[in-house]
Amino acid sequence: MPEISDAQTLVTTGIADAIAAARKIAGDKDVGLMGGGVATEALKAGLVDELILHQVPILLGGGRRFFNELPEHVHLRLLQATPAPGVTHLHYEVLR
Repeated sequence: MPEISDAQTLVTTGIADAIAAARKIAGDKDVGLMGGGVATEALKAGLVDELILHQVPILLGGGRRFFNELPEHVHLRLLQATPAPGVTHLHYEVLR
């Protein structure tokens, strides 16, 4: 296992504990999650307030999906859509 530096915190007791630790460290700043597996687990636990997705106009013929299976629908409300060359940035609120 790689060494953990003073700038890192290792949490092995689940996504809720990891996000709680990140929120404590972040103070009044936002906590960002990267990757579909982590985002899926946080969505399952009801710990995601917003999603920012970057949509590239290419349909892939195969591959792995970004989000894993969720136990129920996650309803989103579009806050902002920003087109840019080769990508559209989509900012959503997660509705509860």
